[in-house]
Amino acid sequence: MQYTELREDLAAALRWAARERLHEGVDNHFSMAVPDQQGNVRGDRFLINPYRMHWSKVCASDIVLCDQDGTVVEGKHAVERSAFCIHSRVHLGRPSAVVALHTHMPYATALAHIAGGRLAMSGLASLMFDGRLSYDDTFDGIALEAEEGDRIAAALGDADVLFLAGHGVLATGRDMASAFNDLYYLERACMFQVLARGHGGDLLEISHEVRERTRDQFRENLPEVAAGHFAEIKRVLAEEEPEFLQ
Repeated sequence: MQYTELREDLAAALRWAARERLHEGVDNHFSMAVPDQQGNVRGDRFLINPYRMHWSKVCASDIVLCDQDGTVVEGKHAVERSAFCIHSRVHLGRPSAVVALHTHMPYATALAHIAGGRLAMSGLASLMFDGRLSYDDTFDGIALEAEEGDRIAAALGDADVLFLAGHGVLATGRDMASAFNDLYYLERACMFQVLARGHGGDLLEISHEVRERTRDQFRENLPEVAAGHFAEIKRVLAEEEPEFLQ
């Protein structure tokens, strides 16, 4: 099968997301656009998790390669319609979004269920996303048409993460390590905010100067942090669940 390493990365991300309870049943989708024969990533073909398979059981060989119309090019499983309606349009509309991770993870989704919900820049975890978030405040039902995927891609804009009102979140990146690292820490940041608000009182206010300095620090360090984080995820899985590589 083609794209062995990319399939392994997707399978690892799906399994680890299940461990962290970032998934919801057998729904939600992780995808990765693949390069053509010239090495260019155009977004018209992408790898994605199979329809209705629990993430904790996905192996590299289960990952499906499909085109922008949802036609399976390679693989033994089907692809959910809403998956390609969202992911194909995001990959095509935002070429830098090589990886697109869509979940209904609990704390981030709870924030998306609040009218006008926003992640406050009140601490270290949230400041990782300062200037990198977009919000879609319109809930428009299940994404079963390409037009809805186009709307979501437009709402993402130049951001790396999109909150979908009444729905969930979408984290994107140029590789799996960066996208998954964002997804993990986004849930942590949202968890801290939800728990803090539950205790009453006001959230911390961070000065503009400190926010700017912290943003620069994250911009410099995040690639290395993400690469190390995902490498450890794959190492642990290779030791404890080596079948994911099959």
